[in-house]
Amino acid sequence: MDEQVGIAGTRQLRDRPEPGDERRWLELLDALDLDELTERFMTRVVTVSGYDPAPIPVSELRRTGRLSFSTLIEGLRAGGFDGPVAVSTEVGVSRARAGIPLEALMTAIRHDFNVLWEVLTRVANQEDAELVIRHTGIVLSTVDEYVSQVQQAYTAERTRMRAEEDSVHAGLIASLFDDPDPTSERLSRIATGLGLDVDSPLLVVAATGDDVWALRVIISDHVRAGGTMFTHHLGEVLIAFSPVPGGAGHPSTALATRIAEARVGYVRAEGIGTLRRSALTARDLADVIAVDEASAMTWRSGWARLAARSLNAAGNPILVDVESALAACGPVERERLVEAVRAYLASGSIGASAGQLFCHRNTVANRLRRFAELTGVDPMIPAEAARLVVGWA
Repeated sequence: MDEQVGIAGTRQLRDRPEPGDERRWLELLDALDLDELTERFMTRVVTVSGYDPAPIPVSELRRTGRLSFSTLIEGLRAGGFDGPVAVSTEVGVSRARAGIPLEALMTAIRHDFNVLWEVLTRVANQEDAELVIRHTGIVLSTVDEYVSQVQQAYTAERTRMRAEEDSVHAGLIASLFDDPDPTSERLSRIATGLGLDVDSPLLVVAATGDDVWALRVIISDHVRAGGTMFTHHLGEVLIAFSPVPGGAGHPSTALATRIAEARVGYVRAEGIGTLRRSALTARDLADVIAVDEASAMTWRSGWARLAARSLNAAGNPILVDVESALAACGPVERERLVEAVRAYLASGSIGASAGQLFCHRNTVANRLRRFAELTGVDPMIPAEAARLVVGWA
């Protein structure tokens, strides 16, 4: 153990420049040819995935490449960087704006070190070997600081870009919700701005109250998986919409499954022109989810509740006469009559209802007839059954 510590300590001492190194070290740096460094870098960077073909002009790659090497050499002369490096910001910002993936950018920048080290060791002679070793730490730290600043600039720019994009999207979506009758040209511009086809069907979801947080988790997971989802607030209601699933394995396929299992209002919009109306419907569906329910409320499952709410709000109680008539029955008879009618309304079949209730078909038929006699509403007549479906929704 002591021997290993001693070797490490000796290595650290040998890796540090000595007082007499400066003159020769500067001579080696002066011997570095910027044109050679740049051309060596260019032959390598164009082979990096993400730069092949180059997403920015080759002349720009060459210019910033040369400037980077000039800056790195100046940093080596000074023993490292002690503040922001202008070219690192320029490279980070421009590559972010060009859409170059961060991994590709980091791979390209690593070539700066490789090229710099290759040319440096070539211009040095055999007697310079230990001097070069003593400056390895400076070379590594200088390049590392440059790389770090480029990465920070890139990440900050990507964050700004996302904020700009989100702001633009938010403005487009808000304008769509503010205008109940947009022109076809306006719809086309909004769809283009959101990266959608104007006629692409959309999944539209709404959540309210405590259910908003669960919907936000679904949105976040979907976006991280590579999907697209937009949001908008209607008061305290969160509206989210996304293109419909694109086939097996598509992020939206998993999205549809998760939405179906969430406490949200859930509808489909046939294009961005019906988004506003669909969002309002999804909002209303979310509002009629019962406390003990744990899945999505779709138009199919929720239309009767919406109808009941609308009629009640208009001062037209739906089943007051029915409830009054049933009140004249004993509690046992009432329970059996309502049970039989509900079963029949769910299936439309006396046989299926009898199977569900574990009784004879004639028993179900007799209860349906008795219900009609008592209430004046025949559940076997569709127009009259609709009152019961809505009233009991």
